[in-house]
Order: sequence, then C-alpha cells, then structure tokens
Amino acid sequence: MGKSTVIPFGPQHPVLPEPLHLDLVVEDETVVEAIPQIGFIHRGLERLTETKDYNQFIYVAERICGICAFGHSMGYAETIEHLMGIEVPPRAQYLRVIMHEMSRIHSHVLWLGLAADAFGFESLFMHCWRLRERVLDLFEAMTGGRVIFSANLVGGMVRDQDAQILATVKERLEGIKADYQQISDTFLKDSSVKGRLVGVGYISPEDAAAWSMTGPFARASAVNNDARCKGSAAYAALPNFEPILSHDGDCYARVEVRIREVLQSIDIICQLIDTIPAGEVLTKVKGSPAAGSQACHALEQPRGECYYYASGNGTKFLSRMRMRTPTSANLAGMAMALKGCDLADVNMIVLTIDPCISCSER
Repeated sequence: MGKSTVIPFGPQHPVLPEPLHLDLVVEDETVVEAIPQIGFIHRGLERLTETKDYNQFIYVAERICGICAFGHSMGYAETIEHLMGIEVPPRAQYLRVIMHEMSRIHSHVLWLGLAADAFGFESLFMHCWRLRERVLDLFEAMTGGRVIFSANLVGGMVRDQDAQILATVKERLEGIKADYQQISDTFLKDSSVKGRLVGVGYISPEDAAAWSMTGPFARASAVNNDARCKGSAAYAALPNFEPILSHDGDCYARVEVRIREVLQSIDIICQLIDTIPAGEVLTKVKGSPAAGSQACHALEQPRGECYYYASGNGTKFLSRMRMRTPTSANLAGMAMALKGCDLADVNMIVLTIDPCISCSER
C-alpha cells in the first residue's frame, strides 16, 4: 500500500460551480476517502422567521437557491397551506406545476452544460446554455423575471396566465426538442464523452437506498423515491406518470436520467396546458397559523426531494421553518461514490449529484 496524502479540493476550483470543500485522502492516483466540509456561506435564512411574517418569508424561501427559486417558493407555500388548511384553486395548482417543470428543464439543461465543461467539451457546454436561455425567455414572458420570479403566494399565484402565453410556452417547448435531440445524442453516443462517464462513480441500488440518496442521483441507481408520485398539486392529474430510472448507477446513467427527464417535463407541461381548468388563481388568506400547529411537505426539486417543516405559534411569525434540501441528503452518497475512483474523475463524480451549496447552507 502506498503512502496516503491529503489533497484539498475546493472550495475554489475551476470546475466547481459551488464552494464545496473536500479533503481527499489519496494513495498514488486513487482516492481512498473523501471528507466533505460545508459551512462557508451560511446565511441564517431560517432564523428570519423571527422578523419576516409567513407571507413575507415566501420571498426569502425562493432566494435559498437561484436555480430552484420557483420550487422553493412553491414548496414553502404548500407547507403553509397545509399548516393553515387553505385550499388552493385548481388552476393555480396547474400553473405551479407547469412552472415547476419548466424550472426542472432549466436546471437540468444548465447542469448538462456544467457536466460538459467538467470533461472539457466547451462547445457542448455553450449549446446547452444557449438552449437554457430559451427557457428563461419563457419565464420572463410569464413572470417578468429570469431567476427570481415572485410568482407564488400563500393561497395560489400572484397572477394568471392567459391562453396565448400558455400556447406560446407549449409551442416553444415543442420547438426546443429538435435542438435538444442533438445535445442528448452527443452526451449519450459520443465515444469521448462515454470514456469519461461509463463505469465512473458506480453506486449500487442497495447502497443508494441505504444512504438515502434522492433525485436523479438515486434514480440512476434504480431507486424510485420521486416525490411527484405522491400526486400532490396537479401531479394527481398525471395518472400515467412514471419516474425515469436506470440500473447502471454510474455517471453516464445520471446524465441519461436527467436528459430523459427534460423530455418528460416537456410532455408534462404540454399535457397540463391542454387540460388546465378555468377559474381563480388565488384564495385570499386571513389569520395566522394556530399555536402549536405543525405541517410538513415534500416536493421533488430538480436535484431531488426537498422536505419542508413549519410550526405556528398563533402570530403571523412562524415559530420554526426548516428545509432539508437534496444536496444535504446526497453528500454522504457522493463521498461513498468517490472512494476508489481516480483523482482525475473527482470533479465529474461531484458534479453528478448536481451540488447546490447555497441550498445546503441556509
């Protein structure tokens, strides 16, 4: 056995989009242990429940993460609606899921670009982000924002979307498919890409389940824990929904799952636009969460299941608000996947959990 060396990886690294720090214990070129360290950008957002009332906090929640902004505001709003027994109009539920699935497309295409950058395919990176811009254009047309949308309220949506804009969303997403097919073919068929992904960072289905992995990271190892299967919000209107799974468990499988989920999200959006009911989009909310009331909710974010918990104390200020984000759940599995890999593959394996440190360090 060779001599062990500890190599710091991050928090500042050319490949990492987030300030994640790893202490890598290596022998020659093989990683024998990876010890993640987080806490560089803690912002104390959950403590703001003491100074922001339950309506104001929705704008704090969507700033937990820029990529998952809509999902966090949606997850928080649904948690408070459970806490106060508020019934959200069906049209608002449809609009939420439509925009949430658009966020999934945006997040996955962005990640595919980062993955391409990680293994040195710069032109593929640019093509992915060019496609992402077309999704952001749709968000801008619907909400006026490209990153922070402020579209959710406790009780529903800030504004309705007319038939014309919904038809435009459907038309443009269908139009994206042709360009997206070229990108996905490159990821899944190019021999140089396969050489960097196939067999790298393998995780068995048993280990993925034992380590409570979530999102595409888990589904690439055939673990079906997709929170959308619970049928909350308008997901109940999708009786034929089946999560995208792979049994290969390596970096290639994680790319494949995300690529196929983009096409699935486009189909979900088009289906909901075709069947969206008419009506109001907001239930006006009065009062405050009752003292001692508690509620929890799980939402399938682009990176995996995000768990929300809230408790009330009879005032407009919550006594507690807590989120468990998918990156927090996946860090242990990432450390396990790094054991035994080549040092050159560390950046690729880290990126395949799609780490969001701002989500983890609230």
